[in-house]
Amino acid sequence: MMMGFGGFGFLLMLVFFIVIIGLAVWMVSALFPRGHEGFDASRPRSGEETALDILKKRYARGEITKAEYESMRQDLMR
Repeated sequence: MMMGFGGFGFLLMLVFFIVIIGLAVWMVSALFPRGHEGFDASRPRSGEETALDILKKRYARGEITKAEYESMRQDLMR
């Protein structure tokens, strides 16, 4: 004795679970967007300062000497 839709029941159940898994993947990707270029730790996100920007501000505030600034800038440029 067959229940439900018969042979189509299994197919409908399979499609249903594929749709549920697809929706879950879509929701996770919408919550955690990576952008088109992916994650790159060397490039700051928009609005974030680079290490060189911070170094320039420290030099401008007089926290470091010109020699320290030049040395650190050379290290960052490598």
